[in-house]
Amino acid sequence: MPDILQNIFEVMSRGKALAATLLIGGIGFLAPQGADAGEFANHYYGQGGCACEAPSCDNGCDNGCGCEESNDPWKLFSEPVGGFDIGGWTQWGYTSESTGMFNDIPDRFNNHQSWIYAEKVADGSNGWDWGARADLMYGTDSYDTQAFGNNPGRWDYENGWDHGIYGWAMPQAYGEIANGDLSVKFGHFFTLVGYEVVPATGNFFFSHAYTMYNSEPFTHTGALATYKASDDVTLYGGWTLGWDTGFDQFDGGSSFLGGAALGLTDDATLTYILTAGNMGQRGDGYSHSIVLDVNITEKWNYVLQSDLVSFDTGAGQNDEYGINQYLFYTVNDEVKLGSRVEWWSSDAGFDHGGQSQVAGGQHSYYEATFGVNYKPIANLIVRPEYRHDWFPHGEYTQDIFGVDAILTF
Repeated sequence: MPDILQNIFEVMSRGKALAATLLIGGIGFLAPQGADAGEFANHYYGQGGCACEAPSCDNGCDNGCGCEESNDPWKLFSEPVGGFDIGGWTQWGYTSESTGMFNDIPDRFNNHQSWIYAEKVADGSNGWDWGARADLMYGTDSYDTQAFGNNPGRWDYENGWDHGIYGWAMPQAYGEIANGDLSVKFGHFFTLVGYEVVPATGNFFFSHAYTMYNSEPFTHTGALATYKASDDVTLYGGWTLGWDTGFDQFDGGSSFLGGAALGLTDDATLTYILTAGNMGQRGDGYSHSIVLDVNITEKWNYVLQSDLVSFDTGAGQNDEYGINQYLFYTVNDEVKLGSRVEWWSSDAGFDHGGQSQVAGGQHSYYEATFGVNYKPIANLIVRPEYRHDWFPHGEYTQDIFGVDAILTF
């Protein structure tokens, strides 16, 4: 593992001058730079969301998610460097109000994610092969991307690198071996759980769902096996140090991560992913996420997600439930429309945008979001959206306008 990571960092260092410019200054924001968002999202197999090889997506992933390939995108390196593909993106955005979930610094223009990765895919089609990947990001999203399930000072969590609203995170650093239809990933990697993902390029919307932010892990440390049993069945199984850890173990964290992705038809995929055991900071318990992804027509795509979380936190039982529905419509190669309607319920409550939590049992939270993805060139996508949140128990409503732009390279 150390040799693999050393190779990655050596490769990444060759592009450090350009990477530093993009990460810190965001220079070149208006120029046509970067790989297509969908091409980059393809690297995120093993995640939910719009990563086109993700367990919750099938061939229809390009409907509504901004994942389809465009012609002639600009890339940081047109060919692999030392066997590694290198790429990334920079994301800048504005939100009128805080959602309390990633978009928590309102009424200003923020650099949410400036991201670079190096990857060698393990291809087992011709026998044994190895691969590896590392991701490094800078921005306001870093605090929610770090391994916050760690003990403070470990890996990228509260390690002194952050300053003000900006910080650094290294959400992935793993090796992988593959042979035939079986591959095993070991190290620090993104979760399988859910539909939405942390990387901005993997989502249709700028803002995030309550379910994704509150009831799902973002990263794990451990080992994860993927087995393609047939063209329609993929199985997952592995062990992790709980939720959101980076090469560290909190309070004896030790849990199972696994599930299956089933191709029901040529146009429908069903994915079931679970975690069970000691999740570390979240306590002992069980969670699952079920995602149904259906291409209704060539232009319409529908996604239904249902999550369940049940944890013993030590201070009491916390149960959470979420039901999210997404509907996407592809107007043409440049324009897509999308909507998300969500119900989320929790025993613990939620501190939304600085609002106080509500004690005294299970409470429901709702949001409806409507947005547009506009892709004027292969490397740039602009995502304006309108979001309405309401909590019946607190007689609370909020309307939020947000817009961001993602430039890939």
